[in-house]
Amino acid sequence: MSTPTIPFGTARLTEEQVLLRDAVAVLADERVAPRAAEIDTTATWPDDLRRLLAEHDIFAIPFAERHGGLGADLLTLCLAVEQLSRHCATTGLMLAVQALGAMPIQAAGTPEQQDRWLPDLAAGRKLVAFALTEADAGSDPSGIRTRAERDGDEYVITGSKRFISHASVADFVVVFAVTNPDAPKPSRRLSAIVVETDRPGFRVERLEHKMGLRGSPTAELSFTGVRVPVTNRLGEEGEGFSLAMRTFERSRPGIAAQAVGIAQGALEVAARYAGERRQFGGPIGDLQMVQALLADMDAGVEAARQLLYQACAEIEAGTGEAARWAAIAKLVAGDTAMRVTTDAVQVLGGYGYTADYPVERMMRDAKITQLYEGTQQIQRLIVARSLLARSR
Repeated sequence: MSTPTIPFGTARLTEEQVLLRDAVAVLADERVAPRAAEIDTTATWPDDLRRLLAEHDIFAIPFAERHGGLGADLLTLCLAVEQLSRHCATTGLMLAVQALGAMPIQAAGTPEQQDRWLPDLAAGRKLVAFALTEADAGSDPSGIRTRAERDGDEYVITGSKRFISHASVADFVVVFAVTNPDAPKPSRRLSAIVVETDRPGFRVERLEHKMGLRGSPTAELSFTGVRVPVTNRLGEEGEGFSLAMRTFERSRPGIAAQAVGIAQGALEVAARYAGERRQFGGPIGDLQMVQALLADMDAGVEAARQLLYQACAEIEAGTGEAARWAAIAKLVAGDTAMRVTTDAVQVLGGYGYTADYPVERMMRDAKITQLYEGTQQIQRLIVARSLLARSR
């Protein structure tokens, strides 16, 4: 990337970042927006848009050049997720989940493992999912019960996972399972293992029927004696928990970017509607109460965006505060998206409550950004603990 030349609030975008952001925005306007309502209504995986992202090298953004990627940084990835999510949160999540599933391989994979899996992910030929959550282990990974028992040169995996994004369409899944049940520290019980989804014993039990993100499949998985080579393990045994936490430090900004994109999309619809809808002899945008709503929405979106961009810069700089910055970005952006989309529905009045306009879908989509990859309550705990640690 070149020297930053274009100021953008507290963050500064390079010329390449601006060009990529604007190119993705045009693609989203022209190709993604027309599909968004149908994807939500039919609750179907839009594989045509998966192919579209692959054809335009958007999946390649977070991967190294040696694996066929663009070698871009975290902020560039978030710019793309944000622009796609302005029109369709499902499409924005395609890129975010691909990056999420690849991060443990990038962080802990051997060169051989990376060469084996990453080129297909960068090209969008294959998809990956990240399987940490279980029915009784969401915010508390220490409650994970899925086991991976060593049998010679293989692991035998038994258990289940729940709420796993894209697992039903993925070619392989990064599974976090207990390999050291007797470890003195709960954080040393888990290991991360790549499981190909065509292996015997792997099964998608069902798909969740969700409030929002309806085109993005969320699966419950079962593992019945799934045999996987030990060479599919990422890092050493017992490193799974730390690897998952390091992954979240770089994946939570992607969810914040999704939230900012959803909020921006809702703001654009509300502002356009306020300029066109006439009541009391003129556009409702002339009414001070509507202006106040729009102003607060605009200020909130911009504040969340600037915080996200600064968080990306801090995380890339390796300041040692990555967990805090990732948590703050997701916390503020997720809450902003929920508030802004709700206000957008208010601006549109009765029309906002109908499927004739996209803001009701955006409001439903926004809610998940307060829940997955760590609830807002978990983010607040992370931020508070970081603050208290610095105060002692």
